[in-house]
Amino acid sequence: MFWPFRGDFDVESILPIIVQIVTGVLGGQAVGAVLQQVAMSQLPKIISGAVGGVAGGTLLGSLLGGAAGADPAAGGALGGLLGNAIGGAGGGAILTAIVGAVMKAMNK
Repeated sequence: MFWPFRGDFDVESILPIIVQIVTGVLGGQAVGAVLQQVAMSQLPKIISGAVGGVAGGTLLGSLLGGAAGADPAAGGALGGLLGNAIGGAGGGAILTAIVGAVMKAMNK
């Protein structure tokens, strides 16, 4: 089977990033729906949500001790995944709100 990346592929290393992106997009969409006075199209909401999700999930993960070295037997994997989801949603929502405010200020 052809795999374009070098080295071993580990699902556990890419899963947190996928969770952060998905929850970041969801958080960005939620803020976009609540703040309807900010006229943002879907593309800025999706991009800012995804970028904010990765940033927020990474930041929260590092503040909580990091999920990469978490011991699954001690419940670290679930805690890391939950931390990535919460950080992703929060980061996506915050960055989307900031981008929306900047876009609103630029349209004045």
